[in-house]
Amino acid sequence: MRRFLDSLYRFGGYLSALQLAAIMAMVVLQVSGRVLDEGLQALGMKSLGLQIPGLAELAGFLLLGATFTGLAYTLMVGGHIRVDLLHRALPAGIQKALDVLVTVTALAITGFAVWYSILLAYDSYDYGDLSIGMVPVPLWLPQAVMVVGLIWLLVALLDVLVGLITGRIAHIKDQAPME
Repeated sequence: MRRFLDSLYRFGGYLSALQLAAIMAMVVLQVSGRVLDEGLQALGMKSLGLQIPGLAELAGFLLLGATFTGLAYTLMVGGHIRVDLLHRALPAGIQKALDVLVTVTALAITGFAVWYSILLAYDSYDYGDLSIGMVPVPLWLPQAVMVVGLIWLLVALLDVLVGLITGRIAHIKDQAPME
């Protein structure tokens, strides 16, 4: 089970990185096309019109996907920002209780977000909502990616909670990176 969960989190991290790379490639192509067009115009030639329609909107959807699909991986490798000034000053037993309380609270918030994101994606699908940019994208597609990312985060938080309760991990911040 441990190997499966670590693979699941790692896959989310790879998917997130792939989406960020796609954004970079789209921006590089867009800028290169504009530079080439301007260079041709400066030489008195006709521009080729090398522009990607709806780039900003597509990049926004990819950024949403990269953010949400990377949440579980980031949690499991300790990449989320943690303010532990108070936490370090507490005795070990209270630290662990606080870690469990924080994880349960995060589970509740994430569960709430999962539920309402599912409802949002379903409503967008049911009503046939499309984005309003140059490229009409069914809104349930990026919303479904958001739901998947939130579910991955929910699973990761459950994993952390079980680890805290069973003693596999002593503190959230001390969680060992995935191998």
